[in-house]
Amino acid sequence: MRVKNPSRVLIKESFARFRFPGNGRKGRVEKLEERKFDEKAETALRLLFENFWILREENPEQYQLIRERERILKRFIDEKFGYPLIVHRHFIKLEKTPVEPEAWMGILDFRSVRDYAMFCCALAFTESKQVDEQFLLSEICEDIKDMYPGEFPIDWTNYNDRKSLIRVIKFMERLSLLKRVEGDIEKFASHEKEEVLYEVTVYARYFMRTFPDDLSEYASAEEILRAEWERQSDVRRKRVYRKLFLSPAVCREGEDDADFLYMRNFRNRLRDDIESHTSFRLELFKNAAFLVADEKHPEFTLFPDQRAISDIVLHLGSLLREKISEFPPDEYGRIRMTKVQFSDLMKELKNKYGYGWSKQYREGTAASLESDVIELLKEWELLEAEEFTGSYLFKPAIGRLSGHYPKDFSGEAKEEVDGGETE
Repeated sequence: MRVKNPSRVLIKESFARFRFPGNGRKGRVEKLEERKFDEKAETALRLLFENFWILREENPEQYQLIRERERILKRFIDEKFGYPLIVHRHFIKLEKTPVEPEAWMGILDFRSVRDYAMFCCALAFTESKQVDEQFLLSEICEDIKDMYPGEFPIDWTNYNDRKSLIRVIKFMERLSLLKRVEGDIEKFASHEKEEVLYEVTVYARYFMRTFPDDLSEYASAEEILRAEWERQSDVRRKRVYRKLFLSPAVCREGEDDADFLYMRNFRNRLRDDIESHTSFRLELFKNAAFLVADEKHPEFTLFPDQRAISDIVLHLGSLLREKISEFPPDEYGRIRMTKVQFSDLMKELKNKYGYGWSKQYREGTAASLESDVIELLKEWELLEAEEFTGSYLFKPAIGRLSGHYPKDFSGEAKEEVDGGETE
């Protein structure tokens, strides 16, 4: 429903153009390519959106590709999204700020507020270190314990606190904020005295984005987002582009939904613009809009994926279509359903399609099946649970999904089937 020294090369080519007239045409072609949003620019844009940053040392080819199309990328990104594109000699980073924060936008490896608090303390610790300076795990443990702002202090004899730190350190390693020199952080789970030697990288200085004012000036995340928009022009267009590219679907929230009205009024321009700069297609319906990829790219996180639970959600979409008279959508395309109704629907779904599901869901409990389906639906913003009533609210984007077995897929073969193919 998301060359190790390029400057030296350019200097050499520029010098050649002035000294040898025969190379002038080559230079003009290169300048023309820089102004054209071609396939290379499209690939570069995809890399910027699908990665936190591109590190030159780890991905020199990707880094060089973006540098080659830097000018046209900056122009397009600034005009449509208002995002800053940071090009550093060590990395390239597109600072992506959503219109509204969503749960899935967090660090998926983290499991609690404590993880995030420890992570902030760890970042503060790296700020006090020089680039390439080494330190022991016990040093960062001591500093985190002193800085931790939680109501209950950190206790490294507590297994859960140690596991929390392990998640934080592994995330920092994966983003190259820290480099492990010697030791194994996993051993810290079983013994709080375990030592690991780390090194601070140059990237640790640039993880945090810059803000218009000091963070202490803001009282909430909402104030930070408001300050972001105060610096922007053409706010409506940039809100729409950010929603389309960062959310699985954009749903109409009311009759006076200005963002959705903008999409309706400028749908042809939006469609042409998106399809000429990306590999997506814009689909706009009465109550929902989303970007669709006709071809799979390894960088994208797409729905449906190869997990068996995705097939089950496709089957659920088909069943909801069949039962539209029983569960009629409201004026905004939403379907309300009580928990009891949802449980009954899932039983019917399993009776109808379950013979082709994976063994886990064919033989698993009803509670486990419901839990996994709800989790995936929420992850893709296809469903939300109403806080006060406890009912489920299906979003209009669920109407775009439908899955069924091929005609030659027979229930007679269910004993050999581990997972049915869904069209």
